[in-house]
Amino acid sequence: MSYFVAADSYDRLMGRYSVQLASQMADLAGVRSGQRVLDVGSGPGALTTELVERVGASNVSAVDPSEQFVDAARERHPGVDVGLAAAEDLPFADGTFDAALAQLVVHFMADPVRGLAEMARVTRAGGVVCACVWDFAGEQTPLTPFWNAAQELDPGVRDESNVAGGGEGLLPELLTKVGLREVEEKPLEVRVEHATFEEWWEPFTLGVGPVGAYAATLDPARQAELRERSRQHVPPAPFTLPTRAWAARGVV
Repeated sequence: MSYFVAADSYDRLMGRYSVQLASQMADLAGVRSGQRVLDVGSGPGALTTELVERVGASNVSAVDPSEQFVDAARERHPGVDVGLAAAEDLPFADGTFDAALAQLVVHFMADPVRGLAEMARVTRAGGVVCACVWDFAGEQTPLTPFWNAAQELDPGVRDESNVAGGGEGLLPELLTKVGLREVEEKPLEVRVEHATFEEWWEPFTLGVGPVGAYAATLDPARQAELRERSRQHVPPAPFTLPTRAWAARGVV
């Protein structure tokens, strides 16, 4: 997946949304002072920042499979244990953490069930595993206008509408499958105002994630057509898109 890119490119596409999710995720997981917590698939560290504010850098660990993101997270969060690892193979002993969180990550796991099971393994009995994924099925994502335009341009394009956990009720099914109890689900709302269409559009051209990978396959003329089709799917600037993630938590 195209997340082996500069951290600043990720920030420009998704970071502005993920920072708003971070406090909501930490609240849902019940993260508080005195706990030891893990950020799985941390990226450059939007959620890591929130966790550090709550429990202190020495009580936070983070992992990501992208070297660029790991380097950025280490630079941005001195004192945090940041490692290069995939969710499916976490380098921690059983029961190490009070909570393990995965923000906008489950749908990128090669094996979501194994990844969530690993999160449960490294969390102590009575601790919490918490995850969220954009509401792709409900078309309530920052990427929806792009994918709608892409489908007009190329009806055969593979979008993200069927990703793991990307709809109401899907994350609870996965958490239950890995043996978690007291599973509950909550929608997390995000509001980001875009001053201009160009400010919203330009990050899609930076090669980040599935949207960036798709845009990169287009020649300049087709990419320009995609841009203009996308313009028709957003309100006049300044605009705010309806954006929601489905989050779920379970107890080990």
